[in-house]
Amino acid sequence: MGPQIVPPAPPPVALQLWTIRDAFAADADRALAAVKGAGFSAVELAPLPPALAPARLAESLARHDLAVVSIHGDLPTPETIGPLAQLARACRCPKVIWHGWPRDPRFDSRARVGDLIAACNAAGALARDHGLEFGMHNHWWEFEPLEGERPIRLLHEGLHPDVFWQLDVYWAQTAGTDPADALAQLAPRVRSIHWKDGPCVHGRPMTALGHGTVDVPRTLRALARPVDWVIELDECATNPLEAARQSRVYLESLRN
Repeated sequence: MGPQIVPPAPPPVALQLWTIRDAFAADADRALAAVKGAGFSAVELAPLPPALAPARLAESLARHDLAVVSIHGDLPTPETIGPLAQLARACRCPKVIWHGWPRDPRFDSRARVGDLIAACNAAGALARDHGLEFGMHNHWWEFEPLEGERPIRLLHEGLHPDVFWQLDVYWAQTAGTDPADALAQLAPRVRSIHWKDGPCVHGRPMTALGHGTVDVPRTLRALARPVDWVIELDECATNPLEAARQSRVYLESLRN
């Protein structure tokens, strides 16, 4: 009998700290303690409060035994890559993701989407030169037709192979695209997923996973390879951390 093959451990379910941005801005250490208390072992960073230095954040993350799976921020430029790399080193996380917010005016025309692709490829090259991995997060406008074509396809075909996608399933569905179909279209470039649920209607708050219109089980079945799992609630009518905790429990129940 040969050695037993042990399957790789599933990735931790991380919390995007934008979910608790008010609490995090008020007292980062106390907020991270609450995240740990809600059963999370990892987080995804949102842009930090101005007064929070990377070293102090790293100390707080270590104190609460929280890993960082990725870092959201602006599109890297020669002016910003230094501080971004410093933050990545402090948090021991090489993955940086352009949050893509607000809507870039280059989505106004197909030609200008080409300019955006060039800018994203330049950002990716800059990140690689500093030992970082660069990814992109979608909203709804990437899936909305533009001059007879969806920008998501143009981006997917034009981006450098090293640039990865963080697929936000909620915003894909809000734009009328089945998240499972989006996964099929964008794989294997997808390396991270933002899990959200709710009515998929602009201006209405999100809910815990399993309480909205996103078919989470179907989307999970469409996954062909391991990716990072990140829970985020942009807006929530209930306690956002409790809704995130419920989402984590639901998501973990589906993969067991």
